Amino acid sequence: MNRKNFLKNLSATALGTAFLNEKVEAQAAPKPAQSGVKITNVKPYIFSNALYVKVETDAGISGWGEGDHETTKVLGVFLEEVLKPVLLGQDPFDTEYLWTQMFFEGFENGSTGINPGAVAGVDNALWDLKGKLLKLPVHKLLGSNKTEKVAVYGSYGRRKKGGYRTPDEMAKLGAEFVAQGYKTVKARMQLYDRERNPHFSFTYDCIKAVRAAIGDNTDLFVDFNNGYTAGKAIELGLKLYEHFNIKVIEEPVSSMNYPDLRQVVDALPCEVNAGEHEYNKWQFRDLIVTGNPDCLNLDLIKCGGLSEVKKIAGMAHAFDKEVMVHNTRPTLATAASLNLVGSIANAAKVQEFSGLRPDLDQTILFNNTVRFENGFLYIPQTVGLGLEVNEEMMEKRKLNK
Repeated sequence: MNRKNFLKNLSATALGTAFLNEKVEAQAAPKPAQSGVKITNVKPYIFSNALYVKVETDAGISGWGEGDHETTKVLGVFLEEVLKPVLLGQDPFDTEYLWTQMFFEGFENGSTGINPGAVAGVDNALWDLKGKLLKLPVHKLLGSNKTEKVAVYGSYGRRKKGGYRTPDEMAKLGAEFVAQGYKTVKARMQLYDRERNPHFSFTYDCIKAVRAAIGDNTDLFVDFNNGYTAGKAIELGLKLYEHFNIKVIEEPVSSMNYPDLRQVVDALPCEVNAGEHEYNKWQFRDLIVTGNPDCLNLDLIKCGGLSEVKKIAGMAHAFDKEVMVHNTRPTLATAASLNLVGSIANAAKVQEFSGLRPDLDQTILFNNTVRFENGFLYIPQTVGLGLEVNEEMMEKRKLNK
């Protein structure tokens, strides 16, 4: 055989061997692992002030989550028509895949508000489901930090039917939280962008009364609720800090104005927090880089659920920011928030909890409640998110009959 034919045969043999090896490897390559569990149904439970989501499986085990509590009827329709078709027949353990599919399926409807609020309900339910299937608390699945309990602050708002509570009414509510064992309270002014820059006395007189009622040994937070421009927020913030030893001011300016937030953060000696009105990791990236708040207020029933806020908490950690959950709901939102706090390295030392809130009439839907003692909430140690749904009561009281 001459040299030319030898090289030709050698090349053909090499190509044939390579093709054969690729074929064998392709045949031998393992398929992606599956849990053997499939999602069979996704059901929204709509209430006037709450949205719960049940994810059912062919294993006979279901998970429950809570979504955003704003415009719940709209959220329920969105969940049924947009998100549910993405989920049926899927493996509930593929939460990263499912979150991405849901979020971008609904992306044309917006990256804030309804879309992440509905995704949150499903995502939280999926984590509850995985915990139940594996017989573990969710914080164990997320990577427990071995926290047993966390201090909480009593949070309450100024709005009431027909207007605003008086300073004396706000003072009385603050004192009631202290009597329950809270060492910190937060008074929310509930101004929002629509009623910006009220008269100086609106907030000042209110906080003066609250401080007198709760005493000097209770830490006091004030939420401006987007109610001021930067200059007014700085002027008022300095006065509140000087006269009433305010520890935290939250959302001093419009949540859409990060440069002005940065001005307030740089000017005030107390901590300035924000994040309640950010709904995804991309918004939080911009909030951190431009607004630079001292601490992030994540709301996991508004911000895409546990899968998304876990990422945001990790990003915050890289910027030396703590996470203080925004949470005024008494049931599954609190349970999910506690499981998050029990799984991250940068949780703030005090977290928001407005109590069991009998005014919302939600605890009746569950057979147990979160554990609160002497100003502390305990991280749930039972399977899933830690609350047991009373399904008979849930069916009886829901609006979508």
